Amino acid sequence: MKKFLVLLIVCPFLVSPSVVGITTFQEKRERLSESIEGPMDSPWPMYCHDTRHTGRSPYSTANIWGDEIWRFQTEEWIYGDPVIDENGTIYVGANDFYAIYPNGTIKWSYDLPHHIESAPAIDENGNIYVGTVWDEPDSLYAFYSNGTLRWSYETGSWIYSSPVIGNDDTIYFGSADTFIYALYPDGSLRWKYETDAMVLSSPAIGEDGTIYCGSHDHYLYALYPNNGTLKWRFPTEDWIRTSPCIGDDGTIYCVSLDEHLYAINPDGTFKWKTNVGAGTSPTIGRDGAIYCGADKLYAINPVNGSVMWSYDNSGYICGGTPCNSLDGTIYFGTNYGTIYAVNSDGTEKWSKHIGSRIESAPAIGEDGTVYIGAFYETYGYVYAFGPGEPNRFEIVSPEPENLYLFGNKICPTFFGKTRIVGDITIGIKTYSEEELENISFYIDDTLMFTDTQAPYEWTIAEKLDTWGFGWHTLKVMATYEGGCEWTEEMDFWFFHL
Repeated sequence: MKKFLVLLIVCPFLVSPSVVGITTFQEKRERLSESIEGPMDSPWPMYCHDTRHTGRSPYSTANIWGDEIWRFQTEEWIYGDPVIDENGTIYVGANDFYAIYPNGTIKWSYDLPHHIESAPAIDENGNIYVGTVWDEPDSLYAFYSNGTLRWSYETGSWIYSSPVIGNDDTIYFGSADTFIYALYPDGSLRWKYETDAMVLSSPAIGEDGTIYCGSHDHYLYALYPNNGTLKWRFPTEDWIRTSPCIGDDGTIYCVSLDEHLYAINPDGTFKWKTNVGAGTSPTIGRDGAIYCGADKLYAINPVNGSVMWSYDNSGYICGGTPCNSLDGTIYFGTNYGTIYAVNSDGTEKWSKHIGSRIESAPAIGEDGTVYIGAFYETYGYVYAFGPGEPNRFEIVSPEPENLYLFGNKICPTFFGKTRIVGDITIGIKTYSEEELENISFYIDDTLMFTDTQAPYEWTIAEKLDTWGFGWHTLKVMATYEGGCEWTEEMDFWFFHL
């Protein structure tokens, strides 16, 4: 889905079958529709969307341009990835497990013994499965859609692995206790397979039901689904802690800590490898290109492993696995806290800095809304970028980079600084007022005033420090029904007699 295809020919859909391995547009669409089928008919039911971990959404984000619609705050960092059920409810884990309505308000939460650092998975009945780390003991938990706990299954160590659900509702996942597990829907053990090291990788399922999963013992494993016996294993030169994905032709792709992306035939034989850095799990574009990388996002030709294009992102792609929409836009996050939207030719569509770190893979809703987790300081956030009226506001007075005298805007300032002399009213333009509970005004992190009805404003009419002048930070926070919050900040110089 990238520059390589554009250089070969004007339209990527006209590329020779020898390039992308797809003979016609119709066959491509049919194969794509197969890849988006899963145990639940929902927009994003599991890690990287489907059982093959393609990261491909059937919905377009062509009209999404980085407008933040809402953010949901948790008291803990968010490392886990969001998933979406058929009603649009978003599920994500931190220290607690959260269900969030599509408008950013909380549906329910469940207090788990410890942290979640993986994606949940949703079965055909709407039940949700998720594992914990640093728990005593670590377990895979099963929830009903109303937040009631169904059952839990204890393993011997951390579960960083995101579960995947087969067509017969068997739940597959890995654990740091060295085992790959298969559980029946009632939570009882079907089988488990022991590797020689921790299993942090999330399993993927092939068209014939084969379970593919990596291990820290350097091998990618292929297991028979009925009894968990070994079909084959493929060696790399370092840990495989990321998750494999499976192409439309059955090729398995995985990234090893030896910094290579491997392409492996369905019979376990070597196809090719390419140096991409030891970063994110791979996913698959709509033209068959493989996306992965670390300090760069790479688009790799699936036929021979050549680099089609690369995008220089700021920071390192860790858990922010690249996923893509029907229009071909690729979304991913970095450890510098920036979410990127990159076009299918490798050019940037938009980017936005949203926190100190992103370890979460994105998920795409039916209306094209892009959801992603991040954290800043001690808090975690789920962000929604999409269409519709946002749960946010704008500071309209004072305007940045201007001089104000007793509330009147006088002129722009030098060096882009906001300077205020005398009384001034902080004015706010609001959206979604029917869901807005209050707006609070802070100076230097000290709460000064909370307004509960329109017009939302507050007047500074006194000195803000003992000397009567100095630099300060204005922070304004809006709280919406269900706990959704929006914050804006502004630095200004202030003098008052």
